[in-house]
Amino acid sequence: MSAVQTDLRRRRGGRDDLGVTISSHVVLGVWSIIVVLPLVWVFMSAFKSNREIISGSPLSLPSAWGIENFVAAWVDEKLGRALLNTTIVVLCALVLVMLLGAMCAYVLARFDFFGRRAIYYMMLAGLTFPVFLAIVPLFFVLQSIGVLNTLPGLIITYVAFALPFTVFFLFAFFQGLPGEISEAASIDGAGKWRTFFQVMLPMATSGMASVAIFNFLGLWNQYLLPVALNTKRDNWVLSQAVASFVSGAGYQSQYGLLFAGVVITIVPVLVAYIFFQRQLQGSVTQGTNK
Repeated sequence: MSAVQTDLRRRRGGRDDLGVTISSHVVLGVWSIIVVLPLVWVFMSAFKSNREIISGSPLSLPSAWGIENFVAAWVDEKLGRALLNTTIVVLCALVLVMLLGAMCAYVLARFDFFGRRAIYYMMLAGLTFPVFLAIVPLFFVLQSIGVLNTLPGLIITYVAFALPFTVFFLFAFFQGLPGEISEAASIDGAGKWRTFFQVMLPMATSGMASVAIFNFLGLWNQYLLPVALNTKRDNWVLSQAVASFVSGAGYQSQYGLLFAGVVITIVPVLVAYIFFQRQLQGSVTQGTNK
């Protein structure tokens, strides 16, 4: 191949790379606008009255930057109580599902025993089961054990529905970890429990952080299960409390309180994502070196 042909191919490749770069930036810019504009609309509307929201422009500035909507949503509509209930339910369910899911995925991935594949496929089948089909059976099961309309009943339900995804996500992760490390731990005298908690689990920090983010978002935004299984007003979670602003007393929608409640709901999610995002910087190799 001559030097001229090589130079032409190099220039053509450079133009192709530039075209891909420009097109990808355009797509990302459009997608960013699609995502950011609704957030700006929600934030602006949280400071407006019902009349401003209905008659004004969606992205227009509010006439006054007061916090009346936030105070009314937090105190008068008991959104603070709903936030506390949501925090308790989600954190308890998240800790349980991460612990049980990691243990289950580790056993299914690292140990060979009769029925292992059957258990794994049953876990996968749980991912395909629609939530709304289980509402009626869940109602009677929780009622029979005395935890219907309670926070513990909601925690149990959240764990049950988040466990299949957690096992599915962590199964391949634990399966890909080097077996020499667990063998070395066994040679050093570590038992099964110590090997899992002190050796293998720290290596799975990045995978645990990733699945924790997905589980947290799914549990925090859950709406169907609380509405069907948690109808007691004092035990409402955020999704129920915020939805009540649309059909409040006298069937009057309180849009200002609704948008203020949405902002209050979004903030913990952003904080949690930023916190867990730092944990994603770790890798399996770094965990091995530890």
